[in-house]
Amino acid sequence: MRMAKEGIPFVVNSFVAGSVFLLAGYFGFIFYILAILSFIFGLFSVFFFRDPVRQVPSPKSFIISPADGKVMEITSDRGFTVVRIFLSVFNVHLQRSPVSGEVVSVEYKKGKFLPAMDKMAHSENEQNIIIIKNANGFFEVKQIAGIIARRIICYVRPGQIINVGDKIGLIRFGSQVDIHMPSSASINIHIGDKVVGAKTVIGEITQ
Repeated sequence: MRMAKEGIPFVVNSFVAGSVFLLAGYFGFIFYILAILSFIFGLFSVFFFRDPVRQVPSPKSFIISPADGKVMEITSDRGFTVVRIFLSVFNVHLQRSPVSGEVVSVEYKKGKFLPAMDKMAHSENEQNIIIIKNANGFFEVKQIAGIIARRIICYVRPGQIINVGDKIGLIRFGSQVDIHMPSSASINIHIGDKVVGAKTVIGEITQ
């Protein structure tokens, strides 16, 4: 199983700690319990930071989901159609570009750590905003921290040319990802749908 490099310290440290606790079990049963918990967290980290291979749909008119998760809301904001996706701790937490284009800007904003399902999380929580431009307009991917997610990682920089499905970032341990797309895009998903990053077609630009 492929794994994002950000997960390596969690896995290594968990298994090292587990091994130490296991050796210390001679001094008390509590160390065996700590060893088991450490190994479990290490295995969970391997699962959480998994980086599965995805086959990206090819038509250029398609807008692909930037994340794995469940569609929480579909709304409008500032002339854009907005799709909000909730990521549980069991979802893949890598974010991918919904379209091909140029990264116009990357902006990090400090904020709160409300639960990702909170209606105000998208505006008040810590977040990273990536804006991508192509011939069809501007697309905004917002990485939003949650009550557990306390670290947002961004892989791209302004001026960078990226392809649809390219990895653009990662959020650790539960979060929300929003995508703003031109209001002219037709929407192919509904609230409550489960989507897969770099695979599910959430919208399409129709000329």
